[in-house]
Amino acid sequence: MAGETDLGRLLAGLDPVLHDGEYLFVTLPDRETPPGVRPVFVFEEDEGRTLVLPRAEAGEAGLEGVFPSAWITLRIHSSLEAVGMMAAITTALTEAGISCNAVSAFYHDHLFVPFDRGRDAVAVLRSLAG
Repeated sequence: MAGETDLGRLLAGLDPVLHDGEYLFVTLPDRETPPGVRPVFVFEEDEGRTLVLPRAEAGEAGLEGVFPSAWITLRIHSSLEAVGMMAAITTALTEAGISCNAVSAFYHDHLFVPFDRGRDAVAVLRSLAG
């Protein structure tokens, strides 16, 4: 259950999937998530709660967000202790001129890239996987 740590196997097995839709980053200084909002990511910071959620859902809840994003999940089960995978990924995306906000969860890593560059980012990741 610990996940893969070998960098070669990690990169070869990235298996990126581009989720449908557009996602926004929203901050809630009062830390109150509106009823019915189901974020794909929640993080608590000193300044407030950060949510990443579908653009349509944010609009319905009256929440304003930033960084219209495409969401990519890397389907390799990477270890939280793996070394070098994110460095390789962000370097490749940097070389392609694609910004990236990465989130690591227990099983997978998730990338949020500019919405209009989602397919480009997946192509970069597939080429990185060989």
